[in-house]
Amino acid sequence: MATLAPADAAADRAATIAGIRALSRPLRTADDFDPLLERIGPARIVLIGEASHGTSEYYRWRAELSRRLIAERGFSFVAVEGDWPDCLRISRWLTDPATDRTARQTPDQGTKTASLSGADGADGADRSARAALAHFDRWPRWMWANEEVADFLDWLRDHNTRTGAGVGFYGLDVYSLWESMAAVLDYVEDRYPDLVPEAQRAWACFEPYDGDPGAYAHATRMVPATCEDEVVSLLAALRSRTAAAGDDPEAALDARQNAEVAAGAERYYRAMVRADDQSWNIRDRHMADTLDRLLEHRGPDAKAIVWEHNTHVGDARATPMADHGMVNVGQLVRERHGAADVVAVGMAGHHGTVVAADAWGAQARVLPVPDAPEGTHEQLLHEALGEASLAVFPTVADGPRWLTRPRGHRAIGVVYRPGRERFGNWVPTVLGRRYDALCYFDSTEALHPLAAEPAQPDAEQETYPSGE
Repeated sequence: MATLAPADAAADRAATIAGIRALSRPLRTADDFDPLLERIGPARIVLIGEASHGTSEYYRWRAELSRRLIAERGFSFVAVEGDWPDCLRISRWLTDPATDRTARQTPDQGTKTASLSGADGADGADRSARAALAHFDRWPRWMWANEEVADFLDWLRDHNTRTGAGVGFYGLDVYSLWESMAAVLDYVEDRYPDLVPEAQRAWACFEPYDGDPGAYAHATRMVPATCEDEVVSLLAALRSRTAAAGDDPEAALDARQNAEVAAGAERYYRAMVRADDQSWNIRDRHMADTLDRLLEHRGPDAKAIVWEHNTHVGDARATPMADHGMVNVGQLVRERHGAADVVAVGMAGHHGTVVAADAWGAQARVLPVPDAPEGTHEQLLHEALGEASLAVFPTVADGPRWLTRPRGHRAIGVVYRPGRERFGNWVPTVLGRRYDALCYFDSTEALHPLAAEPAQPDAEQETYPSGE
């Protein structure tokens, strides 16, 4: 269990409560984000977190803030903790409302299409986001296939249709090894036949593992042979070719990113079986690199909204992660782009319910979230505020003591055991260094999945620090 700060002396505690109240305001409508939009100003990147992957308030209010950033500040795309192939299909649906098919121009074969039909089989012009999300099938589906995300995507599609803005929705994550390898092979077959042998060698190297990256990773522990050389060689060839061929920019981005995913996933899964912190760093560096590629792709005026767990978007240097040599997206983006161009918004809740599973790959259910214990940030926020609130932090380093003193900060992942929360769900955090602002919810309710998700006992394993 993370050590929680002891109860403050009475006078100090009163000052702490007063300091929280002085920086906070109720969060009741989207208009209450005005102080945060003022704080964001001309920043190019806004990172918006969540304290769990299964809480409705975090998703709904993150979407409300994103709507304002897109409609009022011209943000170009949303990048999420999701798989690249799945999210790109969503992005194409959002930016091409007349069709539900992914069109790809080839140099000599005209247009090829890959169906995006949802369960209802409707045409793209009439199809809802709920149908568009139906193809998300990697456990846990509820992270993206839920009512809260669907409502936002329906709004975003309508916004793009009305304004022609072309706001995209992209996945930053590293897990889609097989899907991405298949996409690369398909791409080079269409455009660069001379690269087909290279792509086939990479595919053949993975093929004996039958689509199971865990099996590949475990095999590399038994024998020194890996597929690293094959995927790195393919990636290098594709980087060079797409840069020189004058290809359609979106198709070239898709191919390049799928090759990057394949290379990143190969490194990630090999590191994962060693059970060290390198797999986390590989994953977060991949996500930060992907964000940079997206900003470059969208042009010099592009602005990005990032949706990920607090554990990714809150600066790792404000937590014990740094002591273990771990980095995250929030830290990397601040280092690369400068603090003035990046605003990180965290989320927190005191009690309620959440969608999660009690084991990896188990069936998700609604679980209770107990009251935050004494000495945590959430307990102080509950005592000081008692309702949904927004706190925008001062930019000076020597802010109020409650922002500079480490206290426990709740983090709930896709696996959650409420009765054992004290053994791993509280992360010592210097709040004012981890985020630039915080959305707090006194009582929360579980996310609303689009459909019941059966157990997947063979779901791909992932590695997380506490709570993510």
